Amino acid sequence: MPKAVTLVTGFLGAGKTTFLNALLQARKDTRYAIIENEYGEESIDAELLLQADEDLISLNNGCLCCTLNDNLYELLNELWQRKDEFDELLVETTGIADPAGVAMPFLATPNIKRDFPLARVLCLVDPQFIEDRLRDTEEAAQQIAFSDIILINKTDTVEPAAIKLLKAKLSAINPFARIYTSHKGDFPIDEIFSLERDAQLWAPPSEGEESPQPAHGHHHHKHSDIVSLSFRFAEPFDLAVLRHRLMGFLLFQSEGVYRVKGIIQAADTERKIVIQSVSTSLAVEEGPAWAEGEARISRIVFIGRRLRPDGFERLLRQCLATGGK
Repeated sequence: MPKAVTLVTGFLGAGKTTFLNALLQARKDTRYAIIENEYGEESIDAELLLQADEDLISLNNGCLCCTLNDNLYELLNELWQRKDEFDELLVETTGIADPAGVAMPFLATPNIKRDFPLARVLCLVDPQFIEDRLRDTEEAAQQIAFSDIILINKTDTVEPAAIKLLKAKLSAINPFARIYTSHKGDFPIDEIFSLERDAQLWAPPSEGEESPQPAHGHHHHKHSDIVSLSFRFAEPFDLAVLRHRLMGFLLFQSEGVYRVKGIIQAADTERKIVIQSVSTSLAVEEGPAWAEGEARISRIVFIGRRLRPDGFERLLRQCLATGGK
């Protein structure tokens, strides 16, 4: 039985520890294995600790906890040997790192993808400090760009008008993400865990997300020097060419690009194709079939710093099955 994975990220002080403890209390019927990859913080309250068993700690609620110090692959293999002891996996990333590196095995390694499917990537945001983090650090932007769900925490610390403005800014940075709010430890846990990243891709835009636009165009959103470029094409893509060009781009020209994600109409297939970058790698997977009567519009988003739309549009048009004409 596969073990669904939730990756929790967010900058130091955003509330990851509080969220994880609230989650364990709210979903007591679910046994979790918890991998924490954190500096200088304890993610699990002391009263939850029961006993240590080598690198895994058994918690008094039936969950397991361990710390990622070295090889994630080895740790996942150890957890799989004990798969009967838990139902789902939680991974808390360090608050000062790009989560793509931790997510890589779950998206790019076949046996890990099969046994530990990545259900969702959640980023917690502190509304008091996120503007400074985005201006001063690469990691905060990477965390937001990589996430499927953004949770604006501690909303009681700022004015409602500031939260409304922040929602719009975060949605402009990552138009694929669903955005929720929380305050004083009251987290929308049921809503968050009802979303799965694969299913989310096919859902209509959420509140605040850009509405569908005419095909064969692009939209440019900018927050400081962080840019989100969204492209749409009605013509089908040559998938082999698109894969080759994007892989080459990620390997040699992707400095400043945090995320590439898209739903593609490819020639010679009736199924949607999902593309997404994981660090400098490209993951390409089949999705569900296009529904009868559904507009077959490809949508691709690039998120990064100081991106210029013209070059990206030329690259994509050269990958169309029509030859970019």
